[in-house]
Amino acid sequence: MTVEAMGKLIATLDRNIEERDLGKPFFRDPRYSRSFPFSKERFRPITPTDSDRMFVFVDGGNQEILGAPNFSVQMNRVYFSAFKGQKRILDNSLPDRIDFFSAVHSCFRKGKLFYDTSVVPLASEFEDLLPDEADLSFDSFDRTVMVGLQRADVSRIAGIARKFAEWEYAFHLVQKEMEKGDVLVLDGTLQTTYTNEFRYAKKLYQAAKAKNVIVTGLSKTSRLFTTTGLSLLGAVSKFASDHEIPYNAWALPVAEVTSTDHNAFIFVVKLSDMANHIFRFEIYREQYKNMKSEIVNEILSQLAENARDVSFPGYPYGLINADRFARVSGEDAEGYQVLLLSEISKKGRWPKFARHIRATDAHNILNMLMG
Repeated sequence: MTVEAMGKLIATLDRNIEERDLGKPFFRDPRYSRSFPFSKERFRPITPTDSDRMFVFVDGGNQEILGAPNFSVQMNRVYFSAFKGQKRILDNSLPDRIDFFSAVHSCFRKGKLFYDTSVVPLASEFEDLLPDEADLSFDSFDRTVMVGLQRADVSRIAGIARKFAEWEYAFHLVQKEMEKGDVLVLDGTLQTTYTNEFRYAKKLYQAAKAKNVIVTGLSKTSRLFTTTGLSLLGAVSKFASDHEIPYNAWALPVAEVTSTDHNAFIFVVKLSDMANHIFRFEIYREQYKNMKSEIVNEILSQLAENARDVSFPGYPYGLINADRFARVSGEDAEGYQVLLLSEISKKGRWPKFARHIRATDAHNILNMLMG
């Protein structure tokens, strides 16, 4: 019966995926001022170009180490690496990695439930590189942190500190590590999502414009669609295949967006002829609109040069490296959890914490019982 059900499921998906026209990029938000229909002529070849620009790649990771409905403690990590082409640059004044804890607790103010966050660096030298705690206080019904119609979960709030830290750390990198013409590559889009997040993006953009450091973002995943309901990247991939785009590496402009929370020019890029994946790539629009086409090609060419590692052809090694060292592993989280629980016990506070933790750990007990 299971095999039969799976057969029906596959048949349904097969009928409904890529049976329709590809459509064009779909952006319901009117702030996406322009989108560009698919056209073979719009595909730009990425041609190899020598460059002395330094590329700085930034990524972050976090994982909860202790939680309950009314509090969450997470381990956070932000990391950067610098490259010229495939060559790693190791001469830097800032630490290449910052580690810190974020602790969120619930409280009532003026009849509303709020989540307030404390950030605790693992080393004193990290303290000035972290976001302001005042920016990490949220109404639990803040639309930017809610999930559907439900109030925000406290563990979701604890992870926001890591996102803000990425912007703040990038600002310091621009200020202290980067020079005119260098390129900052953030993991993800340039869109800000949460209340207060734009403050950090704005500070970064202002510093980057002052030094003429170019701000970009490359996303591992994309949930954009076309006007016929297909995934945008899947539709571009099929269009490129059907029209036999001849370039080993290419960039396709798909949209321009102008708003305070997302000011970017968006491409879909393929960075290697060996690549099985294409990616969403963004350039800060205020810089892109004055950028000559040969500069855009130079930036993309150097990204392609950095994307030649055999472990993931077509994906910049700088981001592979940043992802690897920014991750908070399960082993890391367990180690910090043991230390935290030990300190709680030493201070005689376990009964106080336990009554809250037990509000959510019944599912874990069932999992252990079931093996």
